Amino acid sequence: MKRRHFINQAMSYAGALSLTSFPYHKFISDKKKYATDVVKLGNTGIELTRLAMGTGTRGVNGSSNQTRRMGIKGLGDFLHFSYDNGILFWDSADQYGTHPHLKEALRRVPREDVTILTKTHATTEKEMKADLDRFRSEIGTDYLDIVLLHAITDGKWPEKKAAAMDVMSRAREDGIIRAHGISCHSLEALETAAETDWVQVDLARFNPAGNRMDAEMPVVREVLKKMKSKGKGIIGMKVLGAGSLANRIDECLQFQLAHEFIDCFTIGQETVEEFYDLQRRIPEASVRG
Repeated sequence: MKRRHFINQAMSYAGALSLTSFPYHKFISDKKKYATDVVKLGNTGIELTRLAMGTGTRGVNGSSNQTRRMGIKGLGDFLHFSYDNGILFWDSADQYGTHPHLKEALRRVPREDVTILTKTHATTEKEMKADLDRFRSEIGTDYLDIVLLHAITDGKWPEKKAAAMDVMSRAREDGIIRAHGISCHSLEALETAAETDWVQVDLARFNPAGNRMDAEMPVVREVLKKMKSKGKGIIGMKVLGAGSLANRIDECLQFQLAHEFIDCFTIGQETVEEFYDLQRRIPEASVRG
């Protein structure tokens, strides 16, 4: 496709999604999809639920809305509650400070029943080794399912993160982690991730309005399609544009569910009411025409 044609098509597509009336019929599925559906994450061999319990709403400097409002026992109880209600995927990060909260939940949840994702800012070999040891101790587990390089913006990240990546590769061979990858916060970093064989999993910002994304939605969409064609697992984030699309939840959910290259997605939940609301909305949104 010629670049001019692609850009025109992308602008047209983006314009259609920005209309007041969302084109639900363009994103309808032929069967209902549920938050508790167990799906495969690319070619990693990992199976997890379609929806993850996000624990990092406004997560920065070792805390998040969830940690600040619930504390260790409260968030631990909430994660246990999610497990009892069929959500088997927990999304955490060192930046969120949620590892001890996962450990609290694992006191009552069998470790092998849940998939745990966490994220690191490590760059050097020493930093990465220390993080893997500390993360496992903080969470109370011998292994981590998915570990991602966190919030990467530099398009040349494989050069700068090479030492940490080597440690993660060896850790996967040794069974310390099951899959490694990246969460990108720029188009340059995302495009590099699509071309980098080391990336097994990508945590991608994706929503119909392009809010808090790495580039305009159609541009990101094409990069993610390329990633998927190479067998990478893709987890959607910023599904509601970091809260900016909270008045368009059904549109955002249907949009996420309709893109087959999105294996699963994470949404930060802070109350039981929000949890039940998503469980209700997801299957309804998947088949709305």
